[in-house]
Amino acid sequence: MENFFTIHHSDAFSAARTGTLRLPHGKVSTPVFMPVGTNGTVKAQTWEDLEEIGFEIILSNTYHLYLRPGTDVISGAGGLHDFMHWQRNILTDSGGFQVFSLAPFRKITSEGIKFRSHIDGSWHFLSPEKIVELQTILNSDIQMQLDVCTPWGVSEREALGALKTTAEWLERADKTWKNAQAQGCRGKLFAIMQGNFYRELRRQSADLAIRYDTPGIAIGGLSVGESEEVFLDYLAFTAELLPKEKPRYVMGVGTPEYILAAIENGIDMFDCVFPTRNGRNGHVFTRRGGFALKKADKRMDFRPIDEECGCKVCRNYSRAYLRHLFKTGEILCSMLASYHNLYFLNKLVLDARRAIEEDRFLSFKKQFLERYREDKP
Repeated sequence: MENFFTIHHSDAFSAARTGTLRLPHGKVSTPVFMPVGTNGTVKAQTWEDLEEIGFEIILSNTYHLYLRPGTDVISGAGGLHDFMHWQRNILTDSGGFQVFSLAPFRKITSEGIKFRSHIDGSWHFLSPEKIVELQTILNSDIQMQLDVCTPWGVSEREALGALKTTAEWLERADKTWKNAQAQGCRGKLFAIMQGNFYRELRRQSADLAIRYDTPGIAIGGLSVGESEEVFLDYLAFTAELLPKEKPRYVMGVGTPEYILAAIENGIDMFDCVFPTRNGRNGHVFTRRGGFALKKADKRMDFRPIDEECGCKVCRNYSRAYLRHLFKTGEILCSMLASYHNLYFLNKLVLDARRAIEEDRFLSFKKQFLERYREDKP
């Protein structure tokens, strides 16, 4: 297997590292935050916006695109990149988490998942083979295997059952992906670890994922309702189980605190809807913590969102104006606030990379969080 991931530098005092992914639509520097474009768009953002910020990869969702507009439409357009007018890299989630969230409307068997569409109630069936086939049609640069995600609080027996099913599905996904590779598919398949919050199950899941030697490995089943203390504990424990030479991806992580914790533990990739969802709801990041634009004290506040930020929103618009947009329901507020939040997280990761290269990541993290937790924006 070709070496598509190169580690450039490892921090002297933590597991943090910098590297490069070589993917069909260009190189991706790591660690990297991936904006979520579930339906083939990062909400309230144009592709020019994302390129301007500097993103090299985004995430989209196989489940949603399969239901609407349908892979026949995307195939007819020449693949997801052309359909979206995004010529950089795309990671597609398998949809396992989305089906997991449809608990009353789905049935999981060893063969796959039968579920009812959240759009029109129609019944569908997805197998691990079909998920790979769908992602191949999408022309994904990174594919995710179909997995079974379990929430915080399930029994060890239930977590073991989900782990075994996920492992069986990985074997079938890997076989289908290798066949697709032989026919010209250039995308990479990532295995997904499960095991819930049971250490021995996490070990078993890591061993199974490693066995298939997929190009990368994702850590699933975190940030599913557990406390921050438990999240941090299992993040550190699970990351240690994975081979250092492969890229590591923690799914669904997007707050500054969790991003920095992930980087400290040697995680290379993470994604979350958090920055854009918060932006649409009028909540923005600053170096001194986040705040809600709707607050009355922002009515006459003519400062930028963050006086230390260099994004075009902070260069051109005031808090008072953004509050006005939010209070009047103007779409522009969602666009500007989301842009700023994405810029903020991308800058955080860029600064973290620089700190890793200079062997000062831990001090950088400490100083950033001390200011961020001041909560005096």
